[in-house]
Amino acid sequence: MTDSAVVRVEYDDADRARRVERALAPEIDAIDADRTAAILDRDGATLEISIEATDPVALRAGANSWLGLLEVAERVAVD
Repeated sequence: MTDSAVVRVEYDDADRARRVERALAPEIDAIDADRTAAILDRDGATLEISIEATDPVALRAGANSWLGLLEVAERVAVD
């Protein structure tokens, strides 16, 4: 993999970040992409998605996918 991007989101509290992380975690292994890979990490209230890709086009597609998944996870991971 040659290209990479990091999406880092700071939430109001660690519990909210944990709920979003749990909503996203199953997608790490479910998305079968031969040109992209992602790693999900959380440190307290900060959630980070690291995306690696073989080329810029794959990176853009991977980033778009993960940003969309993040948006949905934030909507469903409510109090």
